[in-house]
Amino acid sequence: MQTSARVVNLETVHGEADARKLSSSQQKNQVLQQKLEVGTISHLLAGGVAGAFSKTCTAPLARLTILFQIQGMHKDISAFNSKSCMWNEASRIFREEGFRAFWKGNLVTIAHRIPYSAISFYSYDRYKNLLQSNPWLERYRNNMGADAFMRLLGGGFAGITAATMTYPLDLIRTRLAAQTNSIYYKGISHAILTICKDEGLKGMYKGLGPTLLGVAPNIAISYTVYEILRSRWLLLRPHDSCVMASLACGSISGIASSSVSFPLDLVRRRKQLEGIAGRVPVYKTGLLGTFKLIVHNEGVRGLYRGILPEYCKVIPSVSIVFMTYEFIKAFLAENSVDGR
Repeated sequence: MQTSARVVNLETVHGEADARKLSSSQQKNQVLQQKLEVGTISHLLAGGVAGAFSKTCTAPLARLTILFQIQGMHKDISAFNSKSCMWNEASRIFREEGFRAFWKGNLVTIAHRIPYSAISFYSYDRYKNLLQSNPWLERYRNNMGADAFMRLLGGGFAGITAATMTYPLDLIRTRLAAQTNSIYYKGISHAILTICKDEGLKGMYKGLGPTLLGVAPNIAISYTVYEILRSRWLLLRPHDSCVMASLACGSISGIASSSVSFPLDLVRRRKQLEGIAGRVPVYKTGLLGTFKLIVHNEGVRGLYRGILPEYCKVIPSVSIVFMTYEFIKAFLAENSVDGR
């Protein structure tokens, strides 16, 4: 009996020690997060620079993704080369349009990405804090499932906010990047004036519906997976480089979010190109009708046309954006440029 009591006491001591270690690690993680808190201007600056830098690095892959996504808009589906691959398409761009063509539309991409990333990063933290401070939800703060749900909800609201406020620039970027040999839009200002003239002001918001439906789960999943993996990583391996953790967790979160939202992204791109240069619209129905038509003409695989270059793009893109964001935020936290 005494031996059993000693064993139980020993297990209790070890259990309490493990709990203290875990609690200590969680406290260290919270202290680290508090140190990285920055003011509004710094937050917006970190998000904007991170997004612009990431998009510039992966612009060639982003353009390849767009070109693959819109192939199915051809009236004769068998007319385009269904066996075309990334290398063949990249070779064609280099041969016919030149090396600089890989960054076609990148200027408007940066003009779009700086406010988009700034707003999404900033609003995500604000929405998340707002939800966590809600009296009704405060009791579930230590519940992992509830915490993940609040992160998902905050990410979804952040995505919708950022996408709505910057959508016209996203549409222009798609149309500029989709141009190959025939040039209809000569630049950002010309594209804005031409779209308003040909399609009216509402033409600047074509495809907004599928964009909002796609961006909410995309950012929600991306931010949630990233934060959960990164906090877990730093909890279990506190001495590892934060840069390495951001790169690895950002890659996984990017693959997860793109896999879920890619079909909506493909529909978004095609809707954005509807009626360009006075052409007859291909998809005259709503969102569900567009999905049905794509599946009917191209099969289910048609919804994932361009997924390979998207994966090749999203791994470095999301990794770079999170790594750059964490680096700039940490730098600005140490050299504070504004108040909270």
